[in-house]
Amino acid sequence: MHIIAGLGNPGSRYARNRHNVGFMAVDAIARRHSFSPWAKKFRAEIAEGMLGGEKVLLIKPQTFMNASGESVGEAMRFYKLAPSDIVVLYDELDLAPGKIRIKTGGGAGGHNGIRSLDSHVGKDYRRVRIGIGHPGDKALVHNWVLGDFAKIDSIWLDPLLDAIADNADMLARGDDNSFMNKAALAVPGDGKSRRDGAEEEAPAPPKGKSHIRQARPPQQPVKLPESGPMAAMLKKLFGKGE
Repeated sequence: MHIIAGLGNPGSRYARNRHNVGFMAVDAIARRHSFSPWAKKFRAEIAEGMLGGEKVLLIKPQTFMNASGESVGEAMRFYKLAPSDIVVLYDELDLAPGKIRIKTGGGAGGHNGIRSLDSHVGKDYRRVRIGIGHPGDKALVHNWVLGDFAKIDSIWLDPLLDAIADNADMLARGDDNSFMNKAALAVPGDGKSRRDGAEEEAPAPPKGKSHIRQARPPQQPVKLPESGPMAAMLKKLFGKGE
């Protein structure tokens, strides 16, 4: 048996927060694989089902993010599981939006939910870090993670959640590389274009020509006079006399 935990904060107020992308991910898994209805246990919402022939308990701690480990630890001890039987999905500031990385163990990286998991579960569980990007200033981080995803984020968020749900059996089997590859293929563009909606860059001018020269209209050849005093002077000057 495995536990797949998604981290977030309970209640409609937080439902679309970037900090709740872990909740969104396990919700998508439950829908796609026809898990049982959500029930309350272990100070969490739980749903049971099968992934890749493995029995799986999905769990969304209702203890608020900073105490997530209390709930997951209680479920782990009830089922007599080891940390290696647990997968945790959560938001990661230091990854570009839509990027996914998986590792076992390591530090909390400033994430209070992971710090709580480390304290109550141990460190040797698998961590699925879901990139939400960084606001660029440490002072803005609190409002960033507790802010809702923007409408434009659906460009990468919706296909990413679909990919997580479609390939959740790989998580249950421990095939982390294939899971990450599937997620990467599902999400369009790079982190900057996903967050900023950046347009394609204008094509560079041909080599050897400046932007200014490119902008000038083509010059028309000047027609020289064929008769009169000016024509005679030009013929004499350039040696084109008859």
